[in-house]
Amino acid sequence: MASDGLAALPVARPRLDGAWVLPPLAILVALFFYPLALIVQQSVTAADGRRDPGAYARVLSGPLFVNALLHTIEIALAATAGCLALGFVMALVLTFVPFPGARALSRLIDTFIALPTFLIALALTFLYGSAGIANLSIMQMTGATAPPIDFLYTVAGVVLAEVTVYTPFVMRPLLAAFSLIETAQIEVASSLGAGAWRIIREIILPAALPALLAGGSLCLLLTVNEFGIVFFIGAKGVVTLPLLVYGKAIQEDDYTAACVIAVVNIALSLSLYLLYRLMVARAEQGRRGS
Repeated sequence: MASDGLAALPVARPRLDGAWVLPPLAILVALFFYPLALIVQQSVTAADGRRDPGAYARVLSGPLFVNALLHTIEIALAATAGCLALGFVMALVLTFVPFPGARALSRLIDTFIALPTFLIALALTFLYGSAGIANLSIMQMTGATAPPIDFLYTVAGVVLAEVTVYTPFVMRPLLAAFSLIETAQIEVASSLGAGAWRIIREIILPAALPALLAGGSLCLLLTVNEFGIVFFIGAKGVVTLPLLVYGKAIQEDDYTAACVIAVVNIALSLSLYLLYRLMVARAEQGRRGS
């Protein structure tokens, strides 16, 4: 009886002293909050050290900033949509359409995550650039004097490169989500006459929704802040916010304008992250309600 009474008592969990919060807080302050505060301070400081309260209005109203913002949003949305579509189809095939070498292909796709983004841009330049393999081959066969393929140095080329780089970031959570789906559900639905599209729509897609939200939000954040691909491809007239920060700071030596654009880029990234958290919370509420 005594042992039963002791077993029923709640077990007290050890509580760490509040001082344990200080080391990670100090690291955050040193590596994140302090540099961010310096950027915000510099964004309202002129080159001579005086306050420049009109810096934001001057920079944000300029056509160069508006063009960069529109290009950033356009490329990020298009690349994220491409990553979601391609990642979903590829994860679906790798999971539910078994074929020899599927596991090796999945691991090969994972290696893209470890590669620097500019390597993908370099590979696409070798393939589809003005002096790339595809253009030279077509010019030799047809006798054309100008490269027939010129999409690489446009918004489409940047989107293609980013989709190639970031699709594995969508596939990884999708493959994990698909592995949790019971094959018995699919077999029962198929035996009852459900077609492939209906199975995907009513069984696979609802289970994959959290993974799609996670992978899509990650791709959106990465593409909004992508610098290497846009810089390396050098698309004509395609300037994004990170590239504009580089141009203002390094090429024009205008650190005030660079910091203003950097603050806007940070605010855009944080807004997208908060939107992702809101979507995840609503998705979780919907799943619990159903």
